[in-house]
Formats: sequence, C-alpha cells, structure tokens
Amino acid sequence: MESNLTHMEGNFTNCPSIDDFRNQVYSTSYSLITVLGLVGNGLALVVLIRTYRQSSPFHIYMLNLGVSDLLYVMTLPLRVVYYVKKGQWSFGDFLCRISSYALYVNLYCSIYFMAAMSFTRFLAIVFPVQNMQLVTEFRSKLVCVCIWILICLLSSPFLITGETTDLITNKTKCFEPPKRGEEQKLIMLNYVSLVVGFILPFLVILVCYAGIVRALMSRNHAARRQRVTDTRVIRMIVIVLLTFLISFMPYHVQRTIHLNAITRDCSEKVALQKSVVVTQCLAAANSCFDPLLYFFSGEGFRSRLSSMKRSMKNSTQNRIAKMKTTTDLQIVENHQLNAS
Repeated sequence: MESNLTHMEGNFTNCPSIDDFRNQVYSTSYSLITVLGLVGNGLALVVLIRTYRQSSPFHIYMLNLGVSDLLYVMTLPLRVVYYVKKGQWSFGDFLCRISSYALYVNLYCSIYFMAAMSFTRFLAIVFPVQNMQLVTEFRSKLVCVCIWILICLLSSPFLITGETTDLITNKTKCFEPPKRGEEQKLIMLNYVSLVVGFILPFLVILVCYAGIVRALMSRNHAARRQRVTDTRVIRMIVIVLLTFLISFMPYHVQRTIHLNAITRDCSEKVALQKSVVVTQCLAAANSCFDPLLYFFSGEGFRSRLSSMKRSMKNSTQNRIAKMKTTTDLQIVENHQLNAS
C-alpha cells in the first residue's frame, strides 16, 4: 500500500511511466510538509511540554498526536532525497523499512487520537457528571498506550519489505510494490486497515459529533452563554472533519479503488496512478493540519502559549537584572580597591 504501488503492472506493460510526475510531486509535497510539520508540531510540543503542569486528558491526547506527527515528519527528508535522486535509495535497508512503517503508524495513530479527543469532548458536553468520574489523566494515558501498541502491531507487516535492487537500472529501491503473486495479501491488508484504521474510528467520531451538536442545540438560553467552550468545540468539529475529508478519506477511497480496479486502457491506468500519488500527499499532509487543532480547539492552548511567553520574558528579565547587579557590585568593589 506504499506510494509506489502506482507502479503495479497490470496488463498494460507499454503504458507510459509516471516516474517524472511521481518524483516531482512527492519531492515538492514532502519538502513543504517537512517544513510546515516540523515548525507547527515542534512549536506545539514545546508549548505542551513546558506547560505540562496544566495537564488534562485532552492535553495528553494532543501531546501524543504531536509526538506521532513529529516522528513521521522527521522521516520525510529521506523520501525527499529518494525522489529527488529519481528513485535511488541511499540510506540502507533499516531506514527504508522504518520510513514505510512510520507512514502508517502516524496515519492511524492520528485517526485514533482524534477519535479519543472527540469522545472526550462528547462525554464532557453530553454527560458532564459522568465525565468527572470516567475521564481522568491516568485513563487517558492508558488509552494512549493502548493506541500506540495497537497501531504499531497492526502496522508491523509494513516492516517486512525493505530495500530492493532494480535489475534493469541497477538502482537500489525503496517503497516499491509487492512482487507478483502478493497482490492478494496487499488487498487483504488494505481491507483490514480500511475497516479497523479508518471506518470504525470515523463512525465513532461522527456519532460523537452528532451527540455534541444535538446537546448544544438543545441547551437553554442561559447555558448558551458559554460561548467560549461552544466555539472551541465547534472549531474542533470543523478541523477534524476537514482533516478526514481532505487527508484521510480520499487516500483510503482511492487506495481501495486502485487495488481493485480493472482498467480498460492506458489513459485510465495512468490517471488512476496519478490520483494515488496526489491522495498519498494529502494523507501525509495531516501532520500539517493537526497544529490547527491544537491552536484553535485545544483547552487553553493559546493561554498556555501566552503563559510560556510571559515566563520566558520574566526569566530573561531576571537574568538581565542579576547580570546588572553583579556588574554593579564589581564596579563598587573595583572603586573601593582603587580608593584604598
């Protein structure tokens, strides 16, 4: 299910290659995602870690989501170099396996952490009394550990395929399609990840958001004055749904269509292959959308950022004041020595 499954050959061996298109789109897209993902998630993690004393269950999910994104983004420069060098892998078999593995771990961890965040919001708004008892920091940490273990185990088949050598060009390859005869195994993996990794958590999110919207609409006039909380919840709903509609859904739909497609001619096959390239770039871009979730819907994320700025400013002023005091004392001491 890797990006170069666009190279899977059907009955159209004479169809034009999309290698140039693939190399240009992937190298450009992954470069942009690397910069935006490192800056956005790096800043978010700095804020979340420095303000960890203000921790909450939602904060714990955001922290894990940021770690997942940052780990994945750190592997993207390897892909950029690979596609800039027109499909020549130079980083060894281990990093080839890890780069493929990181894509799916990030993709499905992101989906599950978003589902956990949505469920937490659902309980807080629809069942506020039970929420106080059910949702705790310890249980949130336990849920995060379970998500990491589940996704890492389910993604482990993608550690099996490492670097290969192209006998025609003598290039060392990575992210290549499976050998002939293994297509059925790939299709089976696709359906498992589609159902477990996408459809089930997406249904949970939709049910939670339907309950949240219903609860917000049924509130009386006095309760509707809680505009800050309501606005934050609505922002979260919009950002998560947009992430699913832009990043996750096109990728899973197009991947399933491509693996099961029966194309009639070369033009259909090439168009299908190019669409897979584009949707995989959109899937990778989810790591750029997640910082929007922190900033616009996180519990007090902007206040955390302001608090961190103030603390940094105060510590800087204290250091300057100490340096000034030390300098003044040295001047006085030197003056006394000269006077004596």
